[in-house]
Amino acid sequence: MLKRPTDLRLGWVLMSALAGGVMLAGCDQIGDRVSRAKEIAEASAGQVSGDTIVDESLRNLQAASMADRALAGTVMAEFVVDDEERPMFAIGSIIAKPIDIAPTAAMAVEDTAMSAEEIEYFEEEYYYEEEAAAGDIPESAPASAPENATSREVAGDILQVEQVLPTIMIDPRAVAKTEKSIAAADKEVDQLVLDEPPLAGRLKKMTRQEFKALPAEEKAEIRKLARRAPLVRETLKAQIDANSVMADTMSKYNMGGAVALSREGQMVIQIGPDGASPTQFKGPVTDPASFLARADSAKCTDEIQPADVVGDLALATACVVRDLRASGQFEYVEPDFIFQNQFVRRNKDAPQPDTTAGTGTGTTGGTNTPTQPATFRPNDPLWSLQWHFRDQGTADDRSAGGAGFETFWNRQGTTGSRSVVVAVVDTGLQMAHPDIAGSPNIMPGWDMVSDPRMGNDGDGRDSNADDPGDMCDPTKANAADSFHGTHVAGTVGAAATDNGAGVAGGAWNVRIVPVRALGKCGGRLSDINDAIRWAAGLIPAEGPGGTEEWNENPADVINLSIGLLGACPASLQDAIDSVTERGAIVVSAAGNARMATSFYAPAGCRNVVTVAASDARGQLTPYSNYGAEVMLLAPGGDLTRDDNGDGKPDGVLSTKAATNCFDPVTGQGVASCNYAYEQGTSMAAPHVSAALALLKARTPSATKDELIATLRGALDPRQPLQCSGLCSQYPGTTAVPGSPDMCSRPCGAGLLNLAGIPAAPTGGGGR
Repeated sequence: MLKRPTDLRLGWVLMSALAGGVMLAGCDQIGDRVSRAKEIAEASAGQVSGDTIVDESLRNLQAASMADRALAGTVMAEFVVDDEERPMFAIGSIIAKPIDIAPTAAMAVEDTAMSAEEIEYFEEEYYYEEEAAAGDIPESAPASAPENATSREVAGDILQVEQVLPTIMIDPRAVAKTEKSIAAADKEVDQLVLDEPPLAGRLKKMTRQEFKALPAEEKAEIRKLARRAPLVRETLKAQIDANSVMADTMSKYNMGGAVALSREGQMVIQIGPDGASPTQFKGPVTDPASFLARADSAKCTDEIQPADVVGDLALATACVVRDLRASGQFEYVEPDFIFQNQFVRRNKDAPQPDTTAGTGTGTTGGTNTPTQPATFRPNDPLWSLQWHFRDQGTADDRSAGGAGFETFWNRQGTTGSRSVVVAVVDTGLQMAHPDIAGSPNIMPGWDMVSDPRMGNDGDGRDSNADDPGDMCDPTKANAADSFHGTHVAGTVGAAATDNGAGVAGGAWNVRIVPVRALGKCGGRLSDINDAIRWAAGLIPAEGPGGTEEWNENPADVINLSIGLLGACPASLQDAIDSVTERGAIVVSAAGNARMATSFYAPAGCRNVVTVAASDARGQLTPYSNYGAEVMLLAPGGDLTRDDNGDGKPDGVLSTKAATNCFDPVTGQGVASCNYAYEQGTSMAAPHVSAALALLKARTPSATKDELIATLRGALDPRQPLQCSGLCSQYPGTTAVPGSPDMCSRPCGAGLLNLAGIPAAPTGGGGR
């Protein structure tokens, strides 16, 4: 075992060289590749041993303290699909939606007699300077607020604290008790709907000029209200009525449980043999098999009878799903699947990655140069190692696989805007991280992990989005907490940029909302669905005493660096459709299983921006998923390569607590650090989220479709060999013409390149 820091670096060098030689069989450039691997090995070994003087031009790196520059990055073998990647579900948890529930957006218009244009009016962040045409928007509100009035008072007391929706308890062994619970929920819903003023009554109607005259806080309150899903009696009634069907089905298998209602019709059903909700268990659990099951190990066939499921809650869950589907009363019924983060995890027994993939030489960039002298260049010491944000090209300070952020900042004159919000639905944030604790970009988030066994923090949902760690099985080799959300959010802009410490983020001045939906062993689909809707400001979370807690910073962009091996679940598609209908953009990692994205979620869902991972050459990485659903490539990194020749693995460098670190200046070992190289489509997605946030800051009035079109219009096209791999490693793919051993892996319209976006029209943007 290599233990010394220098040995770790040399170990990485040797593994890179090995990968560069062993995997070249069948290719015609073996000599050149081996020579290149040897050059990398020698140069890297010299740097980390101190024989080579680190380039003095690495801005601020040597002047920074070791705590502000130390980082981690070790070699990882190729990701392979193993038992961990087969779909799992939470035992005793089911997601369902009754049939014939109209879309909430449509109901909001019908119930309030407001037009779609009026709702859009209140959702816009900025407005035209000229007066609205007479009759466009009814005028009924004063141009300004009463002196000393709060935003809640100005909004007409529309933000009154309300109770969350009731939960229905079902106990088939006590029919009267169950009926009483259903009746009580019915009565409570009636009162909640009656108490909630309609949208038209909650929103002040005024001209654009009157709206602009309001303080920013009051405008924000009104916009948030326009997005919120209303309480609609028909939607809630359909859920309540469905409980009789669920009670009959649970009784068949001698199960009881709890049913949680929602504003948009999606219900979460928790079943158990003792009638208790499985998520209420709070005892210490070391074996995830006690609350998670493989989807293929719990199949309820037609031959299985109720007596066959006694003592097997996993099988009972599958059978309840089967019977509820067969009832014809539901739009969809599905298990509560478990999603994983999209880091490329280490597997010691896996072969080294295919370094022959993408041997073609497509465009290398270098044609997009700043139109003005650089004025936005972060002083963070590790910026010099963040090749992924650089402009494309081969000259100094450029990278063939860079995403062009530096030119964008300077050409557009903006590094973001406080009016733009990006939600990161992930493992939460390390709130004590030194580059995050002092960041002005972090907004209040929420912990949506409902099951205390997965929460790893001793409780269920609450307002604390801190990441306590997500390690599933401590006995497994290489087991460790991922702190995945911290790395992802750091790339978007959670890290305090231009503060002379650590790393830079892609968007310096945006608001980041952390929404914790993944915990120990992954994240429940039901939690992720709620997290997406809460992030967009559609539904409330449950606060202390059962009060509603809304996201006060509804997201413009929602980053999902998560994945499930399987087709897009219907409930997840429902949640995505809900938020995109209201103007949010959902960005998804393509996944790291080296397969078509149609077999992965949310990458294969509709209405998402699906992002595959590229390396420092701008070529599709060996681990990345691919397919027709992929919209674009973005830097995801490849820790087995050093194509930029800096003596470091070509991973994406971002915020994250790590161990076995090193000082990039001296090569000396450091026990722990706050920055790390990682690789994965999880790293690619936040580059795109940051890019869309910057575009929103540049042109605040742009719609989500316009923002996406602008991003697509500047992509740098890839040549076929830049998105290819050995046909033997990617079955079912099509050979590249002229290269029979190499097969194409569709990787979207091109590589993210913000430098290709022309300067905004005068008055279109700002910091």
